[in-house]
Amino acid sequence: MIDWTYLDRSGEEVGRSPRFPDVEQAEEWIGASWPELLENGVEAVVLYDHGTDQGVGRKLYRMALGPE
Repeated sequence: MIDWTYLDRSGEEVGRSPRFPDVEQAEEWIGASWPELLENGVEAVVLYDHGTDQGVGRKLYRMALGPE
């Protein structure tokens, strides 16, 4: 399973997205959702692949939502 972790300006985790079965669906979702997330104080997101593990998972990449 794939999900996004939301980060605030200081880099602290402030939430998570729903889980998705693959990277493509997660990226499609963030493409539609990022303006609302940014408006609500999310400055960056990190994409994680949890595989079959329900733990933290493997970090795929981090992305800023606004100007860096």
